[in-house]
Amino acid sequence: MPRGKSQAPKQLGQALQARLRRVRLVAMDVDGVLTDAGMYYSESGDELKKFNTRDGMGIKMLQAAGQKLAVPEVHQGIDDKLAVLTTLAQKYGLSFDQVAYIGDDVNDLEALRSVGFSAAPADAMPSVLKAVHYVCKKKGGKGAVREIADLILAVRKQP
Repeated sequence: MPRGKSQAPKQLGQALQARLRRVRLVAMDVDGVLTDAGMYYSESGDELKKFNTRDGMGIKMLQAAGQKLAVPEVHQGIDDKLAVLTTLAQKYGLSFDQVAYIGDDVNDLEALRSVGFSAAPADAMPSVLKAVHYVCKKKGGKGAVREIADLILAVRKQP
């Protein structure tokens, strides 16, 4: 694969491309997906998280392309992620077939199994890697979200 190029959509297979074309809302877990799952603490005890700016750019690119990314909606401490996805899909008038979800751990499995397109970072838990439609080449906090954004956008550009 040429340096600096994302995976060509034609290498994904027709079924996966069709799933990606239907995506209108992208939701994701934070810890282990947008971050490396590490917990960092300052001397004063503040919890810090490291985010990858390329993932942030991927989210901005999806927003510019018309994806419904509810970035201002941050849901913390949620046990039932599927319930939150249900609420978001209803809010935007979408079916689960039009929702993508990126997760990395067992608490994401129900959501991952319910959406039209599911993905996991390369370093996700083994049970998650087996359950998703696509396993990223990148790890959590290291560009996995950008990888998915690039795939969605590349498939959309195809005739």
